[in-house]
Order: sequence, then structure tokens, then C-alpha cells
Amino acid sequence: METLYLLIPLSIGIVALAVWLFFRMSDSGQFDDMEGPAHSILMDDDRPKPPQGRESDARARTGQPTDSA
Repeated sequence: METLYLLIPLSIGIVALAVWLFFRMSDSGQFDDMEGPAHSILMDDDRPKPPQGRESDARARTGQPTDSA
């Protein structure tokens, strides 16, 4: 019975802390854009970037096609 005198106020304090954190994050804009990250994953460009520097210059001189299609 004595442990309930400790556990009940402790659990109420933890719940109050969780509610306070939720409202603080909500006010700071944490939950404003819920769909943006999901769309950015779908629209991500996974193609490798064309080579830079000497390789691209060598391809241009030899007439080899580039992968920009």
C-alpha cells in the first residue's frame, strides 16, 4: 500500500510531463508539415550524378554520349 503513495504521484507527474512536451512541440511547429517528408521520399532522385571534371571533358572530346537522358 505504501508503494501506491509513491507510484500514483510519480505516474501523474510523468503524464503531465508528456502532455507538456506534446503541447510545446505542437506550438513550435513540429507537427505542421506531416505530408512533406513522405512526398520527398517518393520524389527523390536516385539517379547518379554525371561525372565532373576530366571524365566529362574526355567524353566531350571523343564524342561519347553522356547519360543525361
